[in-house]
Amino acid sequence: MSSNITAFPTPLMKEGFAEVARWIALDPDGETSIYRKFGELRARSLLYKQCRLAALEKRLGELDAQDAASDDMDAKDAARTWETMVQRLAAGDEAARVRTELMAEIDIVLKDYSEALLLNDEVAKLNRPSQRVLDAYRQWFTKPYPALGGIAKTALDDPNDLVLLGTDGSSETDYLSLLLRRYWPTYREELSRDGLHRIGRFSEKSISVAVASISIVVAAFLLVGPIVILYFVASDLTKLGIVAGFTAGFALSVGLMTSAKRAEVFAATAAYAAVLVVFVSGDISHSPATKVSVGN
Repeated sequence: MSSNITAFPTPLMKEGFAEVARWIALDPDGETSIYRKFGELRARSLLYKQCRLAALEKRLGELDAQDAASDDMDAKDAARTWETMVQRLAAGDEAARVRTELMAEIDIVLKDYSEALLLNDEVAKLNRPSQRVLDAYRQWFTKPYPALGGIAKTALDDPNDLVLLGTDGSSETDYLSLLLRRYWPTYREELSRDGLHRIGRFSEKSISVAVASISIVVAAFLLVGPIVILYFVASDLTKLGIVAGFTAGFALSVGLMTSAKRAEVFAATAAYAAVLVVFVSGDISHSPATKVSVGN
């Protein structure tokens, strides 16, 4: 998503939730599918479920302790044998009924708690929206007045409580991709609700293709270029300067054009420098020619 582009035909005007839903759905990359995750409420709900389950666990422990301390051999046998407990339950035994109902409640609460844990784990893995998209969304959403009224108008207030749907986080965050997104031509644009700003949309795939193409060209140059140059250079001092310069350029390109971590940048740079050093130490450009004489 970007701005400052030429005008396209104005889409059918809508109002309220219909307008916001249309605006979200227009983005082909799903970058505008931004919603609240209600982190505090989710945590509080988990805490309540956890406490409820802990209370049931405590109650079950008390029943187990009663069975262990009891002199009733039938009760002890029911604690060890499922068939005996079923028989006591069928006979109307109160202790068997209480334990059976407690276990049934534990099953329900435990299932609810486990499902909540798994769902919260999935929500925690969702990516946060980029600041670029969030700024555009807020610009459109809030001006000249909030697109939605009531409590809904505060949905974008807390950036730490927002998640992005429909993406796997594969959008590149390297500096080259970020730079291209700022100036990339857009295929569609619309007038913001305030009538003063234009919001443009572009395909994230086109950015990925451009970054990949540039990376291939730069990588080819950084690999072939120094080898060709070093082949024609005789001075050792000049060779060292060339190796140092290309190594620095390689490290810079990896840092700017990829999402590699610092450790990965160091490792790749060391491997690249090793290749150049091996080439220089081989002295391919000045190896003496082997002469073969043919005797009579």
